[in-house]
Amino acid sequence: MFSLQVLIVVLLVAAASVALVLEARSSRMHEARARALGTAEAFSHAPGLAAILRGPDPTSKLQPLAEDIRGHGDIDFLEVMNMDGIRYTYPRPSGIGKKFHGSIETARRGHRVIEDIHDPAGEVIQSVVAVRDSSNKLVGFVSAGITLNHVSSAFKRQLPVVLGAGALALALATVGTALVARRLRRQTHGLGPAEMSRMYEHHDAVLHAVREGVVIADDTGTVLLVNDEARRLLELSPDAEGHRVDDLPLSPRMKRVILSRYPVDDEVVTTDDRLLAVNSRPTDSAGGPPGSATTLRDTTELRRLAGCAEVARSRLELIYDAGATIGTTLDIERTADELARAATPRFADYTTVDLAEPVLDGDEPTPAAPDATVKLRRVALRGIRDDHPLYRKGELVSFAAPSPPARGFTGGCPVLVPDLQADARWQTQDSERAQEILDHGCHCLITVPLQARGVLIGVATFWRTRADCPFEEDDLALAQELAARASICIDNARRYTREHNTAVTLQHSLLPSSVPEQSALDVTHRYMPAQAGVGGDWFDVIPLPGARVALVIGDVVGHGLHAAATMARLRTAVQNFSTLDVPPDELLARLDELVLHLDQESIEAGREPAMIGATCLYAIYDPTTGICDLARAGHPLPALVRPDGTADFPSIPAGPPLGLGGMPFQSAQLHLPEDTTLILYTDGLVQDRHRDITTGLTALRTALAHTGQTPQQTCQAVLDALPPTHETDDVTLLVARTHRLAPDRIARWDVPSEPAAVSVARADATRQLAEWRLPDAVSADVKLVISELVTNAVRYGTAPITLRLLYDRTLTCEVSDTSSTAPHLRYAAEEDEGGRGLFLIARLSERWGTRYLPNGKVIWAECSPHATEEPTPHQALLINIDDIPSI
Repeated sequence: MFSLQVLIVVLLVAAASVALVLEARSSRMHEARARALGTAEAFSHAPGLAAILRGPDPTSKLQPLAEDIRGHGDIDFLEVMNMDGIRYTYPRPSGIGKKFHGSIETARRGHRVIEDIHDPAGEVIQSVVAVRDSSNKLVGFVSAGITLNHVSSAFKRQLPVVLGAGALALALATVGTALVARRLRRQTHGLGPAEMSRMYEHHDAVLHAVREGVVIADDTGTVLLVNDEARRLLELSPDAEGHRVDDLPLSPRMKRVILSRYPVDDEVVTTDDRLLAVNSRPTDSAGGPPGSATTLRDTTELRRLAGCAEVARSRLELIYDAGATIGTTLDIERTADELARAATPRFADYTTVDLAEPVLDGDEPTPAAPDATVKLRRVALRGIRDDHPLYRKGELVSFAAPSPPARGFTGGCPVLVPDLQADARWQTQDSERAQEILDHGCHCLITVPLQARGVLIGVATFWRTRADCPFEEDDLALAQELAARASICIDNARRYTREHNTAVTLQHSLLPSSVPEQSALDVTHRYMPAQAGVGGDWFDVIPLPGARVALVIGDVVGHGLHAAATMARLRTAVQNFSTLDVPPDELLARLDELVLHLDQESIEAGREPAMIGATCLYAIYDPTTGICDLARAGHPLPALVRPDGTADFPSIPAGPPLGLGGMPFQSAQLHLPEDTTLILYTDGLVQDRHRDITTGLTALRTALAHTGQTPQQTCQAVLDALPPTHETDDVTLLVARTHRLAPDRIARWDVPSEPAAVSVARADATRQLAEWRLPDAVSADVKLVISELVTNAVRYGTAPITLRLLYDRTLTCEVSDTSSTAPHLRYAAEEDEGGRGLFLIARLSERWGTRYLPNGKVIWAECSPHATEEPTPHQALLINIDDIPSI
């Protein structure tokens, strides 16, 4: 109300001021127009003005007159212009002779002009009139103007009166309203009628709704108010209000507390079957009427409610903790153990988890008939003591059909046995063991089926030995909640186990099942898949021509079937590129181009690139020279163990991971003495979430620094020093011990670049084959192959030419020259005299090919050192090849 009255007065004063301002502006505007037009009209009709305008120098005569009129006429300017609007007069001499700012066209037509002009000094009212001579001919113009702000009006005189009257009215209204509002607040305590009614309704509702008794008595001991809860606790009649406290059926102690004029805090008063906590306060302590207000609280019910609340809180905490601790991994047995650990001992004294055996392999169990014996594997057991008679972890338990676990697994419903001593069906499982369990103190149990996505996978059983705390019906809901949370986690682990087993099977099927036979290296390997998902690690041992062996190890970033499939594509590509017999750096470059191409195909198909991040190390060991060529694409450095037992990591240029493109790969050559051990590995061996790569490499070097270990012993020593966690990354380890090809198994000759050298080379090879005691049939084939290879080198190659024989598991013939051109196989026509050399080589050898060198090429052919039982037709025709001088 106060604010409303003040607002009304303020609005009235403001409205009066606005009206006065508008009237004053209109008056000033009218006065300015009249003054400007009168001055212009009077000056334009001045005698002799037309003659002066026609004179030679109008400004000298008119400027003093105009300034005199402007000074006495209360105008701001008086301008005289010629027919073109050029000024003859102006208040500032600098403006004389300049163009007039205004409209003269209307005045030229004989009309008077009054217009508003916005000037920096304010709004200007100016008038323009025409000047005519005695013959009414137009000879010029006169303009007079005045600034609106310079026109005084009555508003300035009336404004103080209006403001004073408004301020006085506002002050009177404020004081009057304040006095009225103060009186109303004192009488209603600041509340309006609606608030008073609402306060009374709330007061009455609260008094009758609260679970706390209220008794109010005045200074004479008369009861003024008793709410429903006080009547119930004190067993008072409905008409207790108005009676004296001494007349009510109350104990003397209760009467004393109610009539007390001093504060009473939580005094416990005993009634027939209740303990009441009583509080009392005098009502006149805050200026109210004399008396007392007493409140009563039934502590008996509060204690019961507090116990229920504590139980509910502990159950909620158990469910919350179980949700945080169950299912931290995708391991079935560990998840089951997390359930048992979460329930023991906060919910049960012993907890067992039994699962169907197919679940442990990742499969779904077959539903059991209602009356069938159920066989479950115990995968978790937790208890308050270890000397219990329950089946131990790992045992396969057969539950009879009437037993609670069997009923829970087949029926899918929880089973509560409140008294094991009286339950005959439970004792039919194993009467002797049942008696031992009873003697141990177990007196009740709850069996809850573990069910996820409609599939029963096992049961969880909770046992209690505390006689004062048996299982009740309310405990079934908590047991089911724990089992439901664990069931989903166990089923997730089961599904993961199935996918993991599938991926591991695929991974093992894509990796080499055995190491190919070769004499250059003793090779041992280990592959351990990760538990978090099969990765993309792979390795390979590839025999190459010339008794050489290629070692490959790689790693594809990622896990799962996609990583395994990507690994298989890369492994296949490496095997195919190795047949080209190119250096390691060139092979990695080709592999990098392939990965880029495959990624481009994935992008064009709308998928993300799949192979970026793959690493690879490719090494070629030559047992004839002991040289190992290595190149790596983002892969960890290999380790070397010298024959004296020293271990180190040789420096090899680090190329980028496969799939980045645009950067070259570089290879390095290592001279490896015989019995040197070469160790290739993936980063999962030396680096994980608990160990950085520097620590891992140090531990690897320490584990390798031994002499006389076989590759198998080296593998075991490395895995003992760096045990794989199997959590996040798989581990691949490849250990190879080098051997040298015996010098007596290598024969080499320099061949002159002339046709006669063919027979000499053949004769030298024949003697060497005889020293090696090779069968005549093999020698015949080899001699023909040598003849063809040397002939091609003499005819088409360039010197120097070299012939080399290697006798290992196969007999290899190599002819090298410095030409970069390679022969190719073709089929000669019947009338052709040549063109059959390579065809014969292909028929007589097991395989042949070309290997390029930095300064030439090598044509090689491998023949079996063992003769067949019967000579082939071409062998029979070439028995006397030594009699041919040359081919």
